[in-house]
Amino acid sequence: MDPSKPAALSRRRRGLLIVLSSPSGAGKTTISRMLLEIDRGITMSVSATTRPKRPGEVDDVHYHFVDDAGFKALIDDGELAEWAYVFDHRYGTPKAPIKAALKAGSDILFDIDWQGTQQLEAGMGEDLVSIFILPPSMAELDRRLHARATDNEDVIADRMRRAASEIGHWAEYDYVLINEDMERCLEEVKAIVAAERLKRTRQPGLVAFVRELVERP
Repeated sequence: MDPSKPAALSRRRRGLLIVLSSPSGAGKTTISRMLLEIDRGITMSVSATTRPKRPGEVDDVHYHFVDDAGFKALIDDGELAEWAYVFDHRYGTPKAPIKAALKAGSDILFDIDWQGTQQLEAGMGEDLVSIFILPPSMAELDRRLHARATDNEDVIADRMRRAASEIGHWAEYDYVLINEDMERCLEEVKAIVAAERLKRTRQPGLVAFVRELVERP
């Protein structure tokens, strides 16, 4: 190594908390899955929930499934970074895995609503980047919900009513994307993540590097 040059800058950084929110059917779950497939540096946050396990779901992989008493204990013990009621069930994010990931420089992806985002930002705002995904139109959102063929008409109508309220929180997010095309929206999310990873505040090694850079002849 050339002694006249400062030591190479360590690329280690603090981890990043990436939040994707959208009305049901706008595409956040699909985009989350695609992002996880192409970026091995991101892992999905595993939430605790009181909702019943669905066929094919595995405890502690898809969710931490707990009963109402167990969820209340998590709240009372201060073990959740955020929690909210969603469609009559409670969902929450355990704190311990988040803190461990941030310290290790790992990135975590969250598929949560605006309520959870507000709570997470209040406790960990400096490590958080929030992205809200809008549908191109309400008619298209309705079409996508019907195309999934997973809900009856009453459930779809309820999701459409909730969508208007959820969209009302768009301005509380750092970034807002319109999902007209899934692949293009994914590319926009990737660009946001890449830029956020390079922020000065997430590269603690810069201070020492710059000091050595200017002090050497």
